[in-house]
Amino acid sequence: MAIEIGARAPDFELKDNHGRTVRLSAFFGDSPDSRNVVLFFYPFAFTGVCTGELRELRDNLDTFVNDDTQLLAVSNDSIHTLRVFGEQEGLEFPLLSDFWPHGAASRAYGVLDEDKGCAVRGTFVIDKAGTVRWSVVNALPDARDLDDCAKALAAL
Repeated sequence: MAIEIGARAPDFELKDNHGRTVRLSAFFGDSPDSRNVVLFFYPFAFTGVCTGELRELRDNLDTFVNDDTQLLAVSNDSIHTLRVFGEQEGLEFPLLSDFWPHGAASRAYGVLDEDKGCAVRGTFVIDKAGTVRWSVVNALPDARDLDDCAKALAAL
């Protein structure tokens, strides 16, 4: 069961595709650097639906990465896989590895498919205070409508 709207976003610390540590809570609070976060869980790099979704994010990047918003894409792939995937696809936003401990962040958000060992397609819009304001969870084969996410961001 996915985390509920209105809940405090579970914090995590994950490595990105360049080996840098990213802590979710670093985007929250009263500092001038605080941002809303689009947390985008996807099953695996190099798969058809995932690649299509991430390309769509790349092609509409100014909606999801700007002075007010940060996109964080999370999968259960290793940082090495994510580095090659990001370079191949020209992805200029953090690809976070929830590889080890396997699926800890995905599990905290209620989107880990324990049987398959990967996240389902969960998207969470989190405000600058760290509160989940919008979410959608799709099954593995079902691509998301990013327009819905953009509308949720615009409403903040």
